[in-house]
Amino acid sequence: MNPDEMITELNLPLPPVPKAAGIYKPVLILGDLVYFSGHLPILSDGSMITGRVGTELSIEEGSAAARHVGLSVLSSLKEKLGSLNQISRLVKLLGMVNAPSSFSQHPKVINGCSELFQEIWGEDLGIGVRSAFGVSGLPGNASVEIEGIFQLAR
Repeated sequence: MNPDEMITELNLPLPPVPKAAGIYKPVLILGDLVYFSGHLPILSDGSMITGRVGTELSIEEGSAAARHVGLSVLSSLKEKLGSLNQISRLVKLLGMVNAPSSFSQHPKVINGCSELFQEIWGEDLGIGVRSAFGVSGLPGNASVEIEGIFQLAR
């Protein structure tokens, strides 16, 4: 099943495409690589999941926020490419978690996005290299921000 069919099969509601909040490109294509700028956990109604994971949000709520980030990324990619079928694989994710300095479960939070991409592109192509770390704050008090790289089909 191709990525667009998987979105339908999994009944994944893609939120509206997020608008750039500064001077940058949300998605940039260079050769066969598609870079996406940091995306936040924007919900379908335009609101955002906010709060620090480990104090205001549980690991599970943070992971759900990371999954919402993944859905926002998919919206941006679909707008830029017309179809997610043009993407062959995930290359890299960089996940930032709004958390106190004592929090150490950042990878578990970012798994929410990684699991989404694995569901769509599969065990091999949906998993890339990844980094996850904590930060003292994110724009609008967002709980998670994720950026990354996909490879286009040749």
